[in-house]
Amino acid sequence: MRLRSSVLTALAVLLAAPALRSDEGMWTFDNVPAARMKAAYGFAPDAAWLRHLQLATVRFPGGTGAFVSAEGLVITNHHVGRGSIQQVATADKDFIRGGFTAADRAHELKVPGLELMMLVSTQDITARVQEAAKGLPEAEALKARRNAISALVKAEEAKTGLTWQAVNLYHGGEHWLYGYRKFTDVRLVAAPELQLASFGGDPDNYTFPRHNLDFALFRVYENGAPYRPEAFLPWATSPLRNGDLTLVSGHPGTTYRQETFAQMSYARDVSIPARIAAQLRRRAALAAFAATGDEPRRITADAIYGIDNGVKRMEGMLLGLRKPGNLEKVEKAELDLKAQVERDPALKAAVAPSWDRIAQAVKRQKELLGETSLLAVRDVLGSDFLLKALTLVRMPAEAALPTDKRLPEYTDGALKATRDKLLNPAPVRLDLEQVRIAAGLREALLQLGEGHPSVKALLAGRTPEAAAQAALAGTALADPAARKALLEGGAPALAACKDPLIAFARVLDPIVRAAQARQQEEVQSVLDEHSGRIALARFKVYGKAIYPDATFTLRLTYGPVATYPANGTLIQPFTTFYGLFDRAIGWGPEAEHGVWSLPRRWWDLKDRLDLATPFNFAYACDTVGGNSGSPVLNAKGELVGLNFDSNIEAQAGYYVYDGTSKRSIAVDARAIREALVKIMDAGWVAKELTGK
Repeated sequence: MRLRSSVLTALAVLLAAPALRSDEGMWTFDNVPAARMKAAYGFAPDAAWLRHLQLATVRFPGGTGAFVSAEGLVITNHHVGRGSIQQVATADKDFIRGGFTAADRAHELKVPGLELMMLVSTQDITARVQEAAKGLPEAEALKARRNAISALVKAEEAKTGLTWQAVNLYHGGEHWLYGYRKFTDVRLVAAPELQLASFGGDPDNYTFPRHNLDFALFRVYENGAPYRPEAFLPWATSPLRNGDLTLVSGHPGTTYRQETFAQMSYARDVSIPARIAAQLRRRAALAAFAATGDEPRRITADAIYGIDNGVKRMEGMLLGLRKPGNLEKVEKAELDLKAQVERDPALKAAVAPSWDRIAQAVKRQKELLGETSLLAVRDVLGSDFLLKALTLVRMPAEAALPTDKRLPEYTDGALKATRDKLLNPAPVRLDLEQVRIAAGLREALLQLGEGHPSVKALLAGRTPEAAAQAALAGTALADPAARKALLEGGAPALAACKDPLIAFARVLDPIVRAAQARQQEEVQSVLDEHSGRIALARFKVYGKAIYPDATFTLRLTYGPVATYPANGTLIQPFTTFYGLFDRAIGWGPEAEHGVWSLPRRWWDLKDRLDLATPFNFAYACDTVGGNSGSPVLNAKGELVGLNFDSNIEAQAGYYVYDGTSKRSIAVDARAIREALVKIMDAGWVAKELTGK
């Protein structure tokens, strides 16, 4: 008992040290807490340092990457680029299983439809947006704000030629425009085997120690030649050590730390459990299809990985929301802000009712959950391909309306992005889409019941599987050229179109419109209006010492390489190649599902490796999903690693921040170079990265 007491006392003392706490904050580049950083670490980035980092960082679909050479090399996580790697692979050349290294630049593989985005310009448009909605009722105010933003986006795109995105910060407290340069010629250069990139598989996901070589290299081209970026991140020349400051730039996805207590309670009790259950049902459908053969297994691997990763993340969110004290902390902070509002007559008149209005909207959100989860804008019934058909059906009708009367994604400011997504040339696998649509229809049947008008209209007396098969039988829309012809042909071409997927989308369109309208008018307009009012109250009370929730836009986070307490001890800050082989040897031939086994060439070439080379490290930066692939830098601005994960305790950070146990996990730059040179036959790539 004394021994355990002394251990716990030692851990408590260590825990009090700054290096054992994560530094909170996902800071926009215009509002970096330089004084706080300087006080804590003796370093803070200046404007030139930040501008360089901004231009070196790129956004991948669902993640982040960075330029790392003067000739357009881009690094990201293998799991961020996995869909692209799978796309250029074939049944005979399975680059997911076997890895890939281009022999030279002539053998780099172009990825159709892959687009990278680099942020080059930002504008604060808050005053103009708020003025447009001044004095209007909630539903009308929401539409007025969106129309004002749409007009500004359209004007900037016409003026600059950039791709502009409207960015809502502080839940409506600020509105910005972000202008991006888009790169569309992106080629695969090198990637390790999945067995290394995802060593330990789902069991090790969100844990530490880890041994994941989770990286991939691409190259950006322009006009057939490698792009020469204005800024890139040099490879680190000095070793990273425990306690060293690290900085991360990236695009954290969506966090909910500034939501109300009512919204977080709804997430804990209703929405997250419902999403987990739905995703597990979709996974079962994909797994059943994967079991039918090697090719189905290959083409579903990325989708199944995505579901597994998402489910485990949501389970971590639930753990955090259910952890004693976490929501109580949220409720206390809310009560403190309410008390401040009560003391200010002007704030009280504008903001005091907002918490109740949000609680009422959340109640309605719960009632609408079944239909809105199935008919989301980002995909319909779980299928992005079906959304393309729905987009084609809607285009003529929406284009005929004044922009202020259109659905949000068809307004003048959003139309370019909608068209680009529709015509993206990424290949479509109809067999996989049939599984997805059938699973979506089965989910609709489960959630809404066979008597629901929407279900009756979509199934028309058929099973979900038969309805999905009929919708895709003979469709030409997998061909981007066919989608382009329909788009350019307008209403006459669409009216004459007999494509079965278009016919299905015609049935779907009024169903989705009605669901969207209910969600917008009864839930979203209230949340937007009153979240914005609460944000303005926070500004008045606390200023901009707070950071906005993540929105998949560029942010900076910082903190040291750091251990943390777990399992009654302290977790080591670094792992090595020794640990990789030890884990494989420890499991031996009985490795569960092979997730702790290594490919043959890693055993054959093992003696080439310096096994003491650091492999992965844990560090105390505030990251979430979307930061996958984020460059990890030292104070010199050199690349020391690549963020790829966080521990399970960190998943609570989507809602409630806890710096004592929240850790990010990165693959060490030294491990990447060691693997490129000694295992992957990519010495020419390593030389471009490091000069040696």
